[in-house]
Amino acid sequence: MMTELWSLHAHQISKLFRNKEISATDICNNLINHIEEINPKINAIVVKTYEDAKKQAKILDKKIKNGNRLGLLAGVPITIKVNTDQTGYPSTNGLRIQKDLIAKKDSPVVKNLRNSDALMLGKTNTPAFSIHWFTRNSLHGHTLNPHNNTITPGGSSGGASSATAAGMGAIGHGTDIAGSIRYPAYACGIHGLRPSIGRVPMFNYTTPDRHIGGQIMAVTGPLARCIKDLEIALKAMSIENYDDPWWTPIPFSFPIPEKKVALLTKIEGLKIDPVIINELKIVARKLEESGWVVEEPKAPNFQEAASYQATLWLGEFRRTGGEAIRRENDPDANFIYSQMSKRCPDTSIEKFMDSLQHRARISREWNKFFDQYPVILCPITGDIPFPDLKDLESEESFDLVFDSMLPLIAPPYMGLPGLSFATSQTKQKIPLGVQFISRKFREDLLLNVAYDLEKHYPKIKPVLPSF
Repeated sequence: MMTELWSLHAHQISKLFRNKEISATDICNNLINHIEEINPKINAIVVKTYEDAKKQAKILDKKIKNGNRLGLLAGVPITIKVNTDQTGYPSTNGLRIQKDLIAKKDSPVVKNLRNSDALMLGKTNTPAFSIHWFTRNSLHGHTLNPHNNTITPGGSSGGASSATAAGMGAIGHGTDIAGSIRYPAYACGIHGLRPSIGRVPMFNYTTPDRHIGGQIMAVTGPLARCIKDLEIALKAMSIENYDDPWWTPIPFSFPIPEKKVALLTKIEGLKIDPVIINELKIVARKLEESGWVVEEPKAPNFQEAASYQATLWLGEFRRTGGEAIRRENDPDANFIYSQMSKRCPDTSIEKFMDSLQHRARISREWNKFFDQYPVILCPITGDIPFPDLKDLESEESFDLVFDSMLPLIAPPYMGLPGLSFATSQTKQKIPLGVQFISRKFREDLLLNVAYDLEKHYPKIKPVLPSF
């Protein structure tokens, strides 16, 4: 069993620990050995936090010996994204200018994970400034997809998705303002959950507060290889912490509406690959077999929401990140920032205020849609996962990638939750998947539909790179 601990789901590992069949130290050592073997091939973990994990393991072994109460993630090996504060380690965000920015205090979500008795084994890679759907930077280097090194591992939580897919942690911590949890999960063939704004406390003590765009759109959440692990991780991450003023004491369950799904195979402004349309229809049929009513209404307006999202996102970046972009001088970040600026030239205070004003109206329109259809089934993006670094090839390639991300960019503007569900693979070992979206704080509906769908697919096992 010991040599296979890294291959198990989080809840399976935790059960073995709670039953005293293995120790936390055993888990820690087994995962460290696996990371040392696999990580050099994919560069997903860029800061090793073994000492932290070993310390936590000793505390945990003492707790179970003394019969003390155990946390939700007792004994579960996890990773933390390198843009998030973990005491004693750098919060680099993929930047050379922050390589010595050592956290003196855990961010609220890391504190929650620690208090849930998880074992934090490493910090995972992100593109510079976390503004890219691929994962490479001048400080930590290039992260590869363990399935196929010719396709992206996704971004910005590409290190988290790659590590989780390869068994270097049962749960990966990620962040998402425009798909940075959902797209990496998609690209690496695992599941990812973007929570609602206010569900999981999110704040870094090493840096100033974000401007309003980031505050109302950026979230932190889990990636995992099964839905049960997503749910457990979400609940562990969501423990109260009022250092994030947006955190809200909202329950995890509400009255369950009719099992009704809106299947969206046509979204204005999005070109959808026929392979993805076929995958959506397959999923819809499986849901119908599980008792869901599936209809195909006209999609809500993704384009308008995404346009205003880009204004808030880039407006914040221009206010705080322009000088940092110049100082860091990361080639990838320079190009991405320049192309985003071309697509969103006006971030004046008037345009910014308009983008905030329209958020209320657009949210009402989407809420009326959710009154009829509690869950949306739609593409994660319009394309299968892209060749690695596709958006850096040319301005045209950047536009192709950006336009494909419409279903990922729109929901954060309204603070909505979304779940990226891994389904199958192409013959070329390119993962496929679908996205579920619901109204704010209805992560329970996303998990419910995902549990039903998961019954129709084989269990996701770690994939070891063969390149």
